[in-house]
Amino acid sequence: MNIPNLLSLFRLALVPVFAIVFFQPWPHARYVAVGIYALAFLTDIADGYIARHFNMVTRLGRILDPLADKLMTFTVIVCITVAGIIPVWAVVIFFIKEAAMGLGAVSMLGKIDDVIPSNWLGKSSTFVFFVVCAALVLFPSIPETWATVMISAALVLTIAAFLDYLRQYLVITGKKKTK
Repeated sequence: MNIPNLLSLFRLALVPVFAIVFFQPWPHARYVAVGIYALAFLTDIADGYIARHFNMVTRLGRILDPLADKLMTFTVIVCITVAGIIPVWAVVIFFIKEAAMGLGAVSMLGKIDDVIPSNWLGKSSTFVFFVVCAALVLFPSIPETWATVMISAALVLTIAAFLDYLRQYLVITGKKKTK
């Protein structure tokens, strides 16, 4: 178990902590929740940098890293939906996209014993989701129209990332079939 993988496990452990803190009645609970989310985001950056810079990329890390990212983002989006900040359809779209990504990853593991590595579009999508969700947690009184526009923009970017991964999946699995 290397440092990047430990950081991914740490991020996984932060997921329930975020949800618990988010719903606390403390005066500054939302600030603490965003701090937890920011810590998860920063450890994501750190584990990716360490893994690539020090040649510590592992198969486990290529699974744990996106799993931790997706579970945290899904938890945050569910929390802000339950709090009435964004509409339910946003969670549904996010869930369907993530379920498709998960099924694709399982399929890739079965076909080529690997997964597609993250790319700039996926990383950009994660960053935009972080900024949008953090803003919505910190400022829950943002007008509903603005909150919907913000989450919609983040969803458009994440769907674009999904389509890029789907294209790569089709290319890779198409090559595998012809061999």
